[in-house]
Amino acid sequence: MPDSALVPPSGTVHWIGAGLSTGSGLAALCGAADRVRLWHRTEERAGRSLAALGLTGRARPRAYTPGALAAELAPGDVVVSMLPVPEHPALLAACVAGRAHFACSSYVSDAVLDQVPAATAAGVVVLTEAGLDPGIDHLFAHSLIARARAEIGADTAAEASLTSYCGGVPAVPNDFRYRFSWAPAGVLNALRSPARYIESGAETTSPRPWEATRPHVVDGEDFEVYPNRDSVPFVGQYGLPPAWKPQTFVRGTLRLDGWLEAWQPVFARLADADAGAIAELAHDLAARYPTTDADRDRVVLAVTLDVRAGSGRTWSSRYLLDLVGDAEESAMARCVSRTLSAGVRAILRGTLPPGLNRAAETPGRAEEWLTELAGEGLDFRLTTGA
Repeated sequence: MPDSALVPPSGTVHWIGAGLSTGSGLAALCGAADRVRLWHRTEERAGRSLAALGLTGRARPRAYTPGALAAELAPGDVVVSMLPVPEHPALLAACVAGRAHFACSSYVSDAVLDQVPAATAAGVVVLTEAGLDPGIDHLFAHSLIARARAEIGADTAAEASLTSYCGGVPAVPNDFRYRFSWAPAGVLNALRSPARYIESGAETTSPRPWEATRPHVVDGEDFEVYPNRDSVPFVGQYGLPPAWKPQTFVRGTLRLDGWLEAWQPVFARLADADAGAIAELAHDLAARYPTTDADRDRVVLAVTLDVRAGSGRTWSSRYLLDLVGDAEESAMARCVSRTLSAGVRAILRGTLPPGLNRAAETPGRAEEWLTELAGEGLDFRLTTGA
């Protein structure tokens, strides 16, 4: 078989880790794959996680070590990483060596990107950014831009504004205006990363993203939003036509109204903190604001595209996903795991090519994934107006 040919899927899925984002997507894979193995710190903990998800007997528990996984890995298997981002490169290296496919919900790191040529040559799929944000936000953006292109025309001179804001917040607002749906240290480090975006037609950088927080209304409800990471490369990745000049292009984080004020003591400690101080602050916040089994989270994702042609013609449309978790599953776990599961099922069907794949590389694939997710009960709506 030529090096560039896709390694045929074996039907076996190795799901690594069972943290806060593991949910019903794993159950969907148990129905789609021939064999599923859940790897956790110990076999007992993996078994308890399967029992909590109602999957006892449908997936096999395993105690995770890199060596134990490598011993069971076969060509065409799919490895799903729910581990922290720094552990992805080693997992991907094991996949390339074993000619197994790799999937995660995280952004593409440089260490992962460096291995993509070897993965492509080995016939291995590398699926990334297949969760909520990144993930569903990509699907929404691709869909909106494709619809606008069809209506306005890709060659028509126009100005375009795209905003994509996503947040996991408490379903019942608290004084802190937040509920940790992932590790506090990750939240804090994300806040310390400079944000680059387009505003008033020009690239803008915010060294401290929270200082760019502003009000934002979604369906009549007041929120606060701020930019995160680097939005600028997505102008090209989302296929915004060159004839359309981006006036606003921001991918960012959504928080409850009042968040900026409630977090002022955090920002004061975060501004000049080193790694040790961040770890201490994360520990303090986890202790002061614990998440209990009685808490319910809410996920809000709003992606809006406005286009104004030179003739004065306008086009506007928006996707909105607004979900609340329940006793069986958090909203965050539902969104991340179901989207990731949809991507893994595409790998199992052999429809993704070797090499790097994000949640959506084309409008056509975005529509396929959105149709699949809607069919599984992931509720979102599209609103279009002239």
